[in-house]
Amino acid sequence: MDIIVAKFGGTSLGDGKRIKKAARAVVKEYMQGKKVVVVVSAINKTTDDILEIVDKSIGKSITEKQMADIVSMGEITSVRVFSSAIESLGVKSEYIDPHMEIWPVITDSNYLNAKIDFAETEIRSREILKLLDQGVIPVLCGFLGKDREGNVTTLGRGGSDITAFLMGHCLQAEEVIIITDVGGVMSTDPNKLQSAKKLDKISVEEMRDLATHGAQVLHPHALRYKDPKINAKIIGFEHGDLSVPGTEIMGPSKDKMLRSTTLNNEPISVIAVVGEEILTKVGILAGLTETLQNNDINIYGISTGQNSITLFIDKSKADSAHEILHEVVVEHPDLSSLSLGREIAMITVNSQDFIDTPGIITKITEPLRQNKINIVEISSSQTSVVIFVDWNDGKRAYELVRRVLE
Repeated sequence: MDIIVAKFGGTSLGDGKRIKKAARAVVKEYMQGKKVVVVVSAINKTTDDILEIVDKSIGKSITEKQMADIVSMGEITSVRVFSSAIESLGVKSEYIDPHMEIWPVITDSNYLNAKIDFAETEIRSREILKLLDQGVIPVLCGFLGKDREGNVTTLGRGGSDITAFLMGHCLQAEEVIIITDVGGVMSTDPNKLQSAKKLDKISVEEMRDLATHGAQVLHPHALRYKDPKINAKIIGFEHGDLSVPGTEIMGPSKDKMLRSTTLNNEPISVIAVVGEEILTKVGILAGLTETLQNNDINIYGISTGQNSITLFIDKSKADSAHEILHEVVVEHPDLSSLSLGREIAMITVNSQDFIDTPGIITKITEPLRQNKINIVEISSSQTSVVIFVDWNDGKRAYELVRRVLE
């Protein structure tokens, strides 16, 4: 019998009617032969209200352990209400919180941003499987964990998404369903652009980057637990039906925890275009990239300076790109010259942990400094670092950088 993990966000549990609708959606799947595990956030803005009270009454004198206990109350209340709503519909349910022996999510003792003990959590999740085999619908607190001493910990704000995907992986679920206040992932924030459209599908990698850059649909850390064999989707609570289509989350492309280091198979060539203060001139970058696009030449990276624009091009297309861009330079009054540089290697390092890892660029580049490998260019985003080095140093640099993530 297939297992579904359904996570309900706080907005989807905002009042009694919504809780009843959510419980009915769960029971409907149960009656159709599914085993359902429910993960719930705190009801609506409960945690925010608790934090406001703490701030006004206690202030900064509160310890992290005390704070974890206090903010856990929202989820601890939520599981009891939701489990009772399921039982009011005639189906057996049990709520599960960190104070119980059966609680599966084990962490370290970093109370407010705990690290999950993945191996121990997998072992303890077997107790949840026993409940499912007994025809029970378990309702688990999202966001919370428990350390080895039995103290309550938290996974960081938005951690209920982490709980859902973690349980999906540990229970080898068929599907993880995230129920939110929107019908899925949108092409942009619908509050800012009314033309925003719902996406039918999005990759794990795209969703990870979208969440990391501020989209509120899904916690950026949750997708590290997305198993490629498990289906996942984001739907809106208003339907009251877990089977409705939303946005399907595809992947990840490889069976790994979203960490990778890759070395481009072929050399990259560097073309530098210079001109006085060209960074302040409107349309210059667009003119260069459009020219390459019109000639079917891909750009691997761009670096800009006050007086220069550097383009990274596949070596096989470099001579052609050089000639084409030279025509642009000659005709443009704000451009003076360009050069075709040496062959270089491109190393890409990806990890969604980068956003929360101060000093990660230093950690990645330090082994190159120690081995006297010069960096031609480096670029970074919140989830990736791209390093360009001399082609002859490429393989050695790749091995050194790869070890950083091991």
